[in-house]
Amino acid sequence: MFIGVIGATGNIGQHVVTEALSRGHHVTAFTRDATRATVTHPKLTWVGLDVFDSAAVAAQLPGLDVLVSCYQPGNAAQDFDDTVARSIADPTVYATAARSLLEALNTHPRTRLIVVGGAGSLESEPGRVAADHERLGELLAELGLPADYALAVRGHREALNVLRTSNRRWTYFSPAELIAPGERTGRFRLGTDQPVMDADGNSHISFEDAAVALIDEAELPQFVQRRFTIGY
Repeated sequence: MFIGVIGATGNIGQHVVTEALSRGHHVTAFTRDATRATVTHPKLTWVGLDVFDSAAVAAQLPGLDVLVSCYQPGNAAQDFDDTVARSIADPTVYATAARSLLEALNTHPRTRLIVVGGAGSLESEPGRVAADHERLGELLAELGLPADYALAVRGHREALNVLRTSNRRWTYFSPAELIAPGERTGRFRLGTDQPVMDADGNSHISFEDAAVALIDEAELPQFVQRRFTIGY
């Protein structure tokens, strides 16, 4: 397959690139500044790309089977606090990026789009999403995030709502509530609209296993025009 990855130097994106290459796929790695790319591989091509330039995105779609967007403002892998601050300052960027990607797909509707989003749009209970929880700020603080990050959580939900209005071949991926560096186990469970909890009531996953799930979905689509999530 030919897979494009937006945000290819980020926490999730770099693992998606590694996972795709390990399975023999051709990867086009998109980043704001391709001169900063350090990984080389015979089947890897680096391209500079502005996700908000839909015409530029559209120009990259011919030949791609799947486009995986791991877009984040800034680069959380290099400066997590900066990404958090940017997400709070303009939480509309996620929905704006989703609109740009969908506009690009108008020119090449056969390409599948997989958007990596947030866990805040998952249902904390039937019909109620975590983004609307009255204690969201406190819950974020328990994860080491500022209470104002609730704005970004809701911004991710708006991106999902944008995708839900589209008839393109989109998929939205909500990681577990806690995602961090770890191991590639290949052993996890998938869900749809509710977080996947372990025996202790925790929702967590490694970046490595999130990448496994994303490339699994690229290879064998299960959630076209749907959202899915993951957890141990």
